Amino acid sequence: MDSLYAIFSQSLQQQQPNKIVLALSGGVDSRLLLALLSRYQQTHGVVCIAVHVHHGLSENADQWALQCQQWSQQAGIKCVVEQVQLDHSGKSLEECAREVRYQALSQHVEQGDILITGQHSDDQLETFLLALKRGSGPKGLSAMAQVMPWRNGLIVRPLLTVPRTEIERVAQQLQLQWVEDESNQDTRFDRNFIRHQITPVLKQRWPHIHSAVQRSAELCAEQEALLVELLTEQFESALASDGSLSIATLESKSERVRMQLLRMWFAEAQLRMPSRDHLALIWQQVALATDDANPILNLGQIQIRRFAQCLYQVLPAEEISHWQAPLYVDQCLILPDGVGELRLSASPMGELALTEQQVSQLSISFNPEGLTAHPVGRGHSRKLKKLFQEYGVPSWLRRRTPILLCGDEVVAVLGLFNCKPFAGKGYKLDWRAKAR
Repeated sequence: MDSLYAIFSQSLQQQQPNKIVLALSGGVDSRLLLALLSRYQQTHGVVCIAVHVHHGLSENADQWALQCQQWSQQAGIKCVVEQVQLDHSGKSLEECAREVRYQALSQHVEQGDILITGQHSDDQLETFLLALKRGSGPKGLSAMAQVMPWRNGLIVRPLLTVPRTEIERVAQQLQLQWVEDESNQDTRFDRNFIRHQITPVLKQRWPHIHSAVQRSAELCAEQEALLVELLTEQFESALASDGSLSIATLESKSERVRMQLLRMWFAEAQLRMPSRDHLALIWQQVALATDDANPILNLGQIQIRRFAQCLYQVLPAEEISHWQAPLYVDQCLILPDGVGELRLSASPMGELALTEQQVSQLSISFNPEGLTAHPVGRGHSRKLKKLFQEYGVPSWLRRRTPILLCGDEVVAVLGLFNCKPFAGKGYKLDWRAKAR
């Protein structure tokens, strides 16, 4: 116990967190972490909470949640149960469960906090072999880092160098109870197949394979970090302020450098890393498509699109061009599909001059079809479709940009311009947009 606590304590003290969040599944590894964290909290006085994610996949899930709450109470640590639902259309059950689990955990990790998870050296070996099976490069073969930035804080894996047998030995020594997830025996899942069919053979042949894999993972991580360091300047020169990537800059690079810059682009956006084949498709089918094309490449939860000789990562969106709603003074209008919210208020600092009658006719639309507008500073009116092109609005945003109408007349296109007939003082329009 003392040797494990020393490893645990050292990994946390180096970070000096504001709060520690424990991912508590109830399995032996996180159960032991709960005991170690209880001791650490008493010694250091840091705020600690445990979060149990209730997936509802097992008939025992309710009982596991209850046990985690009871164990946390005994340990003197607050426990929060997050109940989630899985929609694994197009994804494996494992992948979907992992994504929703980390999404639930992220709600409790604020700036300066750390999330601690119970992965150990057997998990590291499994992760390395899974990456090898997928044909991953240095980044994938880096497997899991003991400490890494995550969301608003850090992930720390205090037991990453400790084998499962040692964790089980100490847990039994402390007479701890834990849950056994029956799905861990199901070898239809790749990780379980490796755990039960592959790892035992490897460990029997090479007892120190855990250490060898850890060294290889660390070397791969060093190589990946070196690549990023050497290419950061080139990446920054290709990256625009809106997060897009310059095709012209990429075209001037060798194929190897270009592919690495694309990988860095995905890493920068914290997106799942595409395969080599997908990277080739991004370049051949999107970047190099004919000038009059509007190419779209679907990659899981995002689309890769092109506009003005730049590549964009775009979240698929609902069709909202037929949505319309009245806008009232001093009332917040929630826009559809997470586009944001609007508020019109009377203000001498505002840039819209409206009569009382005009105010009563205001509405918001997303459909530019058939509309014309006369932006302030322009000599004449133009079709809104042409103005979107002139103002550099990507095609996928042209029916997601709020249009303020007075009857059928355009008053303003939010984020772009106000119209000359309504320019003046009297009303202020605030749009709190949400990035997509």
